[in-house]
Amino acid sequence: MKVILIENVDRLGNMGDIVTVKDGYARNYLIPNNKARQASPGNMKILESLKKKKLAEDAKKLAEAKTMADKISNLSLTIPAEAGEEEKLFGSVSNDMIAEALAEEGIKIDKRDILIDEPIKKLGVYQATVKIIPEVKANLKVWIIKK
Repeated sequence: MKVILIENVDRLGNMGDIVTVKDGYARNYLIPNNKARQASPGNMKILESLKKKKLAEDAKKLAEAKTMADKISNLSLTIPAEAGEEEKLFGSVSNDMIAEALAEEGIKIDKRDILIDEPIKKLGVYQATVKIIPEVKANLKVWIIKK
């Protein structure tokens, strides 16, 4: 059965693609969950209007994400941590701690969207990458100081 994807489906295709799938998969999963519609001329017209709406929404999200990325890039977080001899931390600074520090600054980011190159186990300055949306990432400077 040929279907038009209304939204992105993993390992199948992106919104707007016309794909051929087994009848049961289309009838039992894709169509009832509003992920696809049967390929017909009427549904093609509906798809075009959905594409235009989606493009406008994506442009708005991209602009908001770029604004947030600029705000995060200009931000420098300071996280106090318990440290012992030779500036070694008792434990390590995690993504969760960085997400909490960002929340205190008024920026809500999921901890899974914060990428740290190396484990933070000493005092100092570190770089973290914050993934706002898949296309937009921001670099964040994190200062780890002794509590």
